[in-house]
Amino acid sequence: MAEEHRCEAPEGHRLCANNCGFFGSPATLNLCSKCYRDLRLKEEQASSAKSAVEKSLSSASAAAAAAAAASSTAPLSPPALTLPEVANEITAPGAVAAAPSSTQPSRCSTCRKRVGLTGFRCRCGITFCGVHRYPEQHGCTFDFKKPGKEAISKANPVVKADKLHKI
Repeated sequence: MAEEHRCEAPEGHRLCANNCGFFGSPATLNLCSKCYRDLRLKEEQASSAKSAVEKSLSSASAAAAAAAAASSTAPLSPPALTLPEVANEITAPGAVAAAPSSTQPSRCSTCRKRVGLTGFRCRCGITFCGVHRYPEQHGCTFDFKKPGKEAISKANPVVKADKLHKI
């Protein structure tokens, strides 16, 4: 392109080695600033990946050496396996159908209105309709001040200065 127009870049400036169209400098390996930043980022990622692989290999080899030492000193025995225990309870078909309804009540506790998916669960643990969702409307037994006081006391511990000794 420069040959067609017979204009050349000044002596101190050269086009980027990646041919992106910007100028590079010898300080940045004849790359523009963006290409140089990308190159450094790739080098950093490669070095971090290499160190992670070396670390995992060294820990794996150390674990294998420790296992070999343990197996040479201890008699050969199969490794202990722990299996998750499964409850062997057989329930009636009616009980299975009752379980999902007990986890999500579908009626307001105050007016027994059907709420379905639009029910509001209060902090006291009971589901209410839109009218009775407020604590004042359903006579809530939850102490709203207690969790706030506990959070404030945890965030702001009491600071006492040492007592001065009288001479």
